[in-house]
Amino acid sequence: MITATSMPIAAFKLMGLGPMELFIHGGPIMWPILITSFVCFTVAIERAIFIIREMISRQPEVVEKMLERVEQGDPEGAIALGKKSSDFVARILIYALTHREQSLSTAFVRASSQELKRYQAGGAVLDTTVTAAPYLGLLGTVTGMMRVFGELGGSTDIASASNSLMGGIGEALIATMCGLAIAIFGLIPFNILNAQTEQAKHDIGDASNALTLLTNKGKEAHV
Repeated sequence: MITATSMPIAAFKLMGLGPMELFIHGGPIMWPILITSFVCFTVAIERAIFIIREMISRQPEVVEKMLERVEQGDPEGAIALGKKSSDFVARILIYALTHREQSLSTAFVRASSQELKRYQAGGAVLDTTVTAAPYLGLLGTVTGMMRVFGELGGSTDIASASNSLMGGIGEALIATMCGLAIAIFGLIPFNILNAQTEQAKHDIGDASNALTLLTNKGKEAHV
């Protein structure tokens, strides 16, 4: 006989199955959840490698030296100095100073947009997977319970009804668990990526203000 306590115990015992068995018991909704998890893991790993690489390549001291050269009226020296660095702010300054005769500010904005685009890549995908995964888990919960009630309504055998009930509850719990796990995992790199993007915007804005200030100072000195 099924009791109120035996139902959840039997359902949670289902979680002790292997990965493949869990996938099978999770029902058809596990396929889109699997695809979502694969996309989330792939993008998260790629973005983690990108962030680590960018952090290693940062050379703020080179940027400061480039700005010092600009202050000294030696933009060509600043460009030559920046070409030896892989810092993204240095690349922006190189592009802006190279095109300073046309429009320094426009060149700086264009180069900044290109660099920020690199930081923002993958953000929309992570956001989508983090948002969609719990909904897919919820959908699995609904379909699992619908299957339970459908089979219970057409069954007169208590043993068969018990098996259907356990299977449906297990399907609902597995789908929900997997959806939440993907969302939690994806939320961490998504927030880290957003934080790094905001930091990049801050560094770019600081360099922009410094370059504008030094450029105007140089113009006033010539006047």
